Amino acid sequence: MKISHIEHLGIAVKSIEEALPYYENVLGLKCYNIEVVEDQKVRTAFLKVGDTKIELLEPTSPESTIAKFIENKGAGIHHIAFAIEDGVANALEEAEKKEIRTIDKAPRNGAEGLKIAFLHPKSTLGVLTELCEH
Repeated sequence: MKISHIEHLGIAVKSIEEALPYYENVLGLKCYNIEVVEDQKVRTAFLKVGDTKIELLEPTSPESTIAKFIENKGAGIHHIAFAIEDGVANALEEAEKKEIRTIDKAPRNGAEGLKIAFLHPKSTLGVLTELCEH
């Protein structure tokens, strides 16, 4: 798998509206995109820090994985996402050959038009890892 850079850091928040003042007014970042990803039951807000993005993740349903994460662990860093140069499908195949547990068996659609897939934190030293392809 060829990783080119950190695509974004995903941060679980209870409310994007409550979180944005910290990122914009304290840290001086600017939110440039807010969108809902229906199949993931999440609303996202993106901010840029150099070439890396911060993705704020707000649950839109109590059944969403983000709602469950916040309930179990509280708001905070949820995942790290890497940009994959040679395709997410190839990266998933390579991970499985190396006996890394995957959450997704095939790429799916994510925010900002990315193809995404996740590696299970039980196989990645406790870090939920997202693979992204433009």
